[in-house]
Amino acid sequence: MPRATSPAPPSPCTAAASGPPSWTPRTSTNPEPSEVVVPQRAQQRAATTPDRTAAGRVVVVTGAGRGLGRAHALAFARAGARVVVNDLGVALDGAGGTGRAAAANGSPAGQVAAEIRAMGGEAAVSTDDVADGEGAARLVRTALERFGRLDTLVNNAGFLRDRMLVNLGEDDWDAVVRVHLKGHFLPMKHAAAHWRAESKAGRPTRARIVNTTSGAGLLGAVGQGNYAAAKAGIAALTLVAAAEFGRYGVQVNAVAPAARTRMTERTFAADMAAPADGGFDAMAPDNVSPLVVYLGSDASDGVTGRVFEAEGGRITVMDGWRRAARADKGAQWEPGELDAPLRELLRRSPDPECVYGAE
Repeated sequence: MPRATSPAPPSPCTAAASGPPSWTPRTSTNPEPSEVVVPQRAQQRAATTPDRTAAGRVVVVTGAGRGLGRAHALAFARAGARVVVNDLGVALDGAGGTGRAAAANGSPAGQVAAEIRAMGGEAAVSTDDVADGEGAARLVRTALERFGRLDTLVNNAGFLRDRMLVNLGEDDWDAVVRVHLKGHFLPMKHAAAHWRAESKAGRPTRARIVNTTSGAGLLGAVGQGNYAAAKAGIAALTLVAAAEFGRYGVQVNAVAPAARTRMTERTFAADMAAPADGGFDAMAPDNVSPLVVYLGSDASDGVTGRVFEAEGGRITVMDGWRRAARADKGAQWEPGELDAPLRELLRRSPDPECVYGAE
């Protein structure tokens, strides 16, 4: 007769969702992380001092024609960088695109480059497909041929094709994983090959890569299995790249932004709307860019292999997978004896953070 066992403590985040995801996940039972209070004097100084954090650097930003990428490209330009603005010009689901021939005309990338030039900055345009090997290589060559160097790569390109898993087609899975995960890997590969050659030639490198993950990838998101898997892969890829590229003088970090873009303004319309009273617009994409510029600059020396969440004026270190409670028998377990110790391990371990959209 099977041995009776007591149920494991219920997780606060395991219920299935039947409707569209909510931007804010349910509150877990874990204690709130410590918060660093920014002194008022530092806030005032930041508001009045021109920022040249990225002066002299050459920066590539992918997916820079709209939303977060556009905000990053403009922020780097204001901070003194020369910018390669990359965007394929596709629709929200990845359809269409302006093609390389439109780079100097009305493409999204061309428009952002024109904005940078209008404010006195320098910009080049790329409409290459970053998830294609030759396109990614050509993107890196654009920076080198136009500006003679490459210092920072910001991987940001992506699109959505949201479906519940049982309704998700293979084409939609492949397309989203391709643009996000492969679209991070290939530019990193070609940029790092250049920096490795520079390092081996005895030319010191202070290069930076800033990747774009997501709360969906770090915590999960109902209806976004393809996107969540790709973004989780980017977080892991960031850790591997930081470990591998450090010997060449390259730092690699990732940012999980919460902001109003084409990818969020419909699904999370109420949460993403700008305040009607003219107060601080916490969901404006510009709020994320200062962290990206910092991580992409010399100022971030020694910060690598980390993932940060950025929303409004809040920056959070995402702690990732850590070992929690452990049981060691010292010998092989039998399946039938695992129930009690496993439930005790769960009882002693922190609750998982909540999945976006879970009821």
